[in-house]
Amino acid sequence: MQKCLCDQVLVSLLSRPIIHDNGASIKGKGLQFAIKRLITHLSRFYREHQSNNGYALIVDFKGFFDNIDYAVLFQLLDSQIHDSRVRELTRRFIAVFGDGKSLGLGSQVSQIAAVFYPNHLDHYIKEILRIKYYGRYMDDLYLIHRDRSYLEWIKEVCTRLKITINEKKTKIVQLNKGMLFLKGKYSLLENGKVLRLPCKMSALRMRRKLRKFKVLLNEGRMSFEDMRTAYQSWRGTFLKRFEAYHTVGRVDRLYSELFYRKRYLWFI
Repeated sequence: MQKCLCDQVLVSLLSRPIIHDNGASIKGKGLQFAIKRLITHLSRFYREHQSNNGYALIVDFKGFFDNIDYAVLFQLLDSQIHDSRVRELTRRFIAVFGDGKSLGLGSQVSQIAAVFYPNHLDHYIKEILRIKYYGRYMDDLYLIHRDRSYLEWIKEVCTRLKITINEKKTKIVQLNKGMLFLKGKYSLLENGKVLRLPCKMSALRMRRKLRKFKVLLNEGRMSFEDMRTAYQSWRGTFLKRFEAYHTVGRVDRLYSELFYRKRYLWFI
């Protein structure tokens, strides 16, 4: 019933008002879409101002699923769902996860509701504040502007809309020094080029996984082909997304040390 409700009704209704620069996990969009939009916005900012002297406000929502307020969510849903039976059914699927707030991570209704929930913030930023270089992926968003002071007070808008901000991860940074977004660091250089680098933890996590894979292989709980496929997939995606030839090379050497020197063949 939940799948039918989402596929036949909610996805169609709630996707219509979503702005183009919302790279949420709906058909035709996703992680790569959100990253491409960020690179496009940085490039357009440079062409417009002929400079990389600008700022980016990076906003991270604190406990996004846990802090979604039902009163606000139901009001937003009612503005799009006009059938009383569909409204009531949708509310029942949502209300089982908390007392006044919180959505369930494994629920399909929760997923589309979470994508739609900050949509009023998206429209406020794009239509009222008229900020062109803005994008969001679920609970991560960025705003790019020349004036730092202009970005300072935008954080207050989220509070008024009952969206809790993670103060530690929400910050204003200079474009030429790099902005963190979706586990990557993107810097606008003096010549207009966008430098794409991974965050420090990305390669470290893969190194830890390789050591764990070795233990699983020795215990017979994982095949070499599964390990090889997992690493090759990470390596290809990493090189496609970031300019990280030397970083991948260092992880390659660890891969070689763990598997090539024994009885496995290194595919690189």
